[in-house]
Amino acid sequence: MTFPARSRTTGVLAPAVAVLCACAASPTKPDEAARRSGEKPAVGQVNALLPPWQGPWGGVPPFGRFKPADLKPALETAMAEALAELDRIAADPAAPTFENTIAAMERAGHTLDRVSAVYGIYTSTMNDAEVQGIEREMSPKLAEFNDQIVQNGKLFARIGAVYAARDKLQLTPEQQRLLWLDYTTFVRAGAQLDSAAKGKLSELNQRLAGLYTKFSQNVLAEEGSEMVLLEKEADLAGLPGAVRDGAAAGAAARGKPGLWAIINTRSSVDPFLTYSTRRDLREKVWRMFIMRGDNADEHDNNRTITEILQLRAERAKLLGYPTHAHWRLEDSMAKTPERALALMEAVWKPAVARVHEEVADMQGIADREKAGIRIAPWDYRFYAEKVRKARYDLDQNDVKPYLMLEKLREGMFWVAGELFGLRFAPVADGSIPVYHPDVRVWEVTDAKGKHVGLWYFDPYARPGKNSGAWMNEYRRQSRLEGEVPVIVSNNANFVKGKPGEPILISWDDARTLFHEFGHALHGLNSSVIYPSLAGTSVARDYVEFPSQLLEHWLETRPVLDRFALHYQTGKAIPAALVEKIERSKTFNQGFATVEYLSAALVDMKLHLAGGTPIDPRRFEKDTLAALEMPAELVMRHRTPHFQHVFSGDGYSAGYYSYLWSDTLSADAWEAFVEQGGPYDKAVAKRLHDNVFSAGNTVDPADAYRKFRGRDPGIAALMRKRGFPVPASAAAPEPKASPSGSR
Repeated sequence: MTFPARSRTTGVLAPAVAVLCACAASPTKPDEAARRSGEKPAVGQVNALLPPWQGPWGGVPPFGRFKPADLKPALETAMAEALAELDRIAADPAAPTFENTIAAMERAGHTLDRVSAVYGIYTSTMNDAEVQGIEREMSPKLAEFNDQIVQNGKLFARIGAVYAARDKLQLTPEQQRLLWLDYTTFVRAGAQLDSAAKGKLSELNQRLAGLYTKFSQNVLAEEGSEMVLLEKEADLAGLPGAVRDGAAAGAAARGKPGLWAIINTRSSVDPFLTYSTRRDLREKVWRMFIMRGDNADEHDNNRTITEILQLRAERAKLLGYPTHAHWRLEDSMAKTPERALALMEAVWKPAVARVHEEVADMQGIADREKAGIRIAPWDYRFYAEKVRKARYDLDQNDVKPYLMLEKLREGMFWVAGELFGLRFAPVADGSIPVYHPDVRVWEVTDAKGKHVGLWYFDPYARPGKNSGAWMNEYRRQSRLEGEVPVIVSNNANFVKGKPGEPILISWDDARTLFHEFGHALHGLNSSVIYPSLAGTSVARDYVEFPSQLLEHWLETRPVLDRFALHYQTGKAIPAALVEKIERSKTFNQGFATVEYLSAALVDMKLHLAGGTPIDPRRFEKDTLAALEMPAELVMRHRTPHFQHVFSGDGYSAGYYSYLWSDTLSADAWEAFVEQGGPYDKAVAKRLHDNVFSAGNTVDPADAYRKFRGRDPGIAALMRKRGFPVPASAAAPEPKASPSGSR
């Protein structure tokens, strides 16, 4: 069972996922799926969410066979069943062994795994008023359930007994890793506390769960309801046709046909800020976007943040840690907040210096055009494009006609085939149930035609769907109870244009597409025995490494030549344009790095403040001032809508992870460059064997060393971003986990 205490969700936000079908592989029969899950087929007579999934390859989620109202009773039934299964393990009269305790836990809770997957899909992609009500009620109950597991004294005693005898048990490396993770996870979650402290901890966790839901629903409400309406042609000045069409579609979808709407999501806002010549409207759109959750209204998140920080600090102290940041980073690659801060600070000053250079270039253009302005945050993207055009003769409008969403998806599939031998075949519409008409499904097979898993794609924005982009695993790969194939999804928020016309996306969006697909490949390539160790179930500051690495393949010539085709002529992107893209790779890296890193630094410093009462607005302002944040831009995620950090524990004190992982990805890319190039088979095999297929069976620092032959340093990262390489470009020194991890 992949218990909440051990689960590590992946992607730009962290919801759950889905499934698919085809004909090349031998499907798993429903009765085999039932046998593997340990369920009695009779359980599912009342609620369609409870029985084993039916269909090929172990079954698929039963979309269309349940109502949202079924989610609550299904979760309650599945939680009760899981607790009963664990109680039986805890009460086993036989002496504790790896098989009757650790492996038995892996075999428990399959009903809850299935129900939780569907629940996660609905709360992240179909989150209407009814689902939000269920989420508010169930979030504290799920937290309480998690505490009941880790606070089960008899169960932990068995785990502890097996762990104490680990050196005598002749366990495989994968079994050693699982045992260590189970033991340390229970300890870190409070299993060794006395009964009074356990009760207090459970109260804190339940209250936090409710606050996380409140925070995310507040952001969702403002993203779903707020927009800037453009009412006349003059309001569209400077906007390319694709942006106009998307704005028209956005307005029509929100009951404003004949107008244009810039909706409150990044995929709508960023293109407007890049191209609109209406500075007044740029400012209006920018303020709408950066003030999400900070409008002193019913959806304001500031008080919620204050309470979350106080409760996290109290919980950390109860668990024996100085701060929440120290608790969160103990099982990461960085190990301590100080080491994470050292990496961030090494990059911060060069990035800020670059921003000042970028602003000077922009201001020069504005002055030559006699704009009569000082560059402000709502001007940054607009004037950055002017600088790009002047310096590199590169206009994103020249690139975008070659970036069709569907062709790039084909390009991702091709890369997966070249690197890992995977093949993707579309499943016929209607043969696999989906939760929304926008969702499509592909079967994934390996080089020999064997079924690997299913890939669900949900690309478009809609009300009730979280903003951003992310990957999820509906079902993790494992071999403990026979071959269980993986089911993953990629989710995005592209704006639909006119019906029947291709969706054109920006270069940045194309990179995000490849990034999230990297997470999917991490799940699809998984080859482990125990489900808790599968795929993306790795340390937070390691999980972004495979995804950030895959971004590099977008810019390779084979992908651009084959898949960057003009949406009207079908001709490949010209070599001269590719050369301009290549020359401009480090352009605007000051903005990109400072925008991200300011958010990561504020996140870390918020959680190093301990029990000090926090006013989020003032803390953000004062921290950025102390960092000498350039006035011409803001954090990528301001505190009141920082869902990575405040809609769950996932990235709390951990947003630095993207920089840590990019240190690895930049260094790993150079491994390909140093050998036979991006498609070198030997390097790809090492990458597959040591990273993409290994899951959490190996300590990540060891896994990276096996791939690269050494530890990484920050030199490759600095080169990638175009910053000066410091004389001492030491590695971030990822260290192995304590004894028993390998």
